[in-house]
Amino acid sequence: MRFSPARVFALTLFFSLFGRGAIAEEARQSPDDAWWTGPLVTYSAKSLPQGHALIEPYLYDVSTRDSDTVHSFTYFLYGLTDKLTVGIAPDFAWTSMKNGRDSSGPHLGDVTLRAQYSLVQMDAEKGVPDIALAVLQNLPTGKYDRLGRASDGFGAGGYATTLAVYSQMLWWMPTGRLLRTRLDIMETFSPDVPVKDASVYGTSTGFLGRAAPGNQFSAEIGLEYSLTRQWVLASDLFYIHSDPTVTAGVQGTLPVTLNSGNSDIFGYAPAIEYNWTPNIGVIAGVRVFAPAHNAKAAVTPAIALNYVL
Repeated sequence: MRFSPARVFALTLFFSLFGRGAIAEEARQSPDDAWWTGPLVTYSAKSLPQGHALIEPYLYDVSTRDSDTVHSFTYFLYGLTDKLTVGIAPDFAWTSMKNGRDSSGPHLGDVTLRAQYSLVQMDAEKGVPDIALAVLQNLPTGKYDRLGRASDGFGAGGYATTLAVYSQMLWWMPTGRLLRTRLDIMETFSPDVPVKDASVYGTSTGFLGRAAPGNQFSAEIGLEYSLTRQWVLASDLFYIHSDPTVTAGVQGTLPVTLNSGNSDIFGYAPAIEYNWTPNIGVIAGVRVFAPAHNAKAAVTPAIALNYVL
């Protein structure tokens, strides 16, 4: 079943609203007393102040029955104005195959350009959340076809564009502690790409044609509970639906058509955060992808450092 944005929004409100019971004002945790890094999956809807920067390197391992792929992925974001944040996120990766040839070494994957504009700024007392619009542009810097070995493919080959709406809110729980929630809705549009020989699209040496990656919809909920000023429990819930990718061409003189079919992925990502200061923190956890329609189960341990300058 495909989740609609309305259903996902209702779900995050359910998780959040139960904590809005009456609390004595003096027993409430002050927002200034809660330090956060952000959960593993969902994005922040809050823009960086003008002139400030964020550096957030991630190290994670995508582990399946067939392989382990270690990624080093880093966000470099800058507050161009108080409302507009821009940035870049390069990805480097290496794959170890359990029954096959490993990557020839670490490789650069695709690079993502980001721009995020703040529409509404949070006012927790009035129940007004942060709301932002974002555009993500994929740059096809990773190798995706003409592969000497399948494990060397870390790109998609196309200039995919993602449009997103992010929201973020603070809620006081019955304990007086703060719960921060996030809701992200995204849609990715991918152009056709030329494909030659062995590729990430399942083709082999001698193939010549094109791949049409399907559009992708995702909905993500993020939850963070402030245990103390420095310690935070976090979790994400996410759903990803991908339309079929169709690859068509010729293998020598024979016509070839490959169709991946639709896929649906459900997952969650429990984590724990520790913040040394309001501007420096670390998060460690694991993303768990449940087996679903046309999608493999996967476990992804991850750790990230969040540093705001």
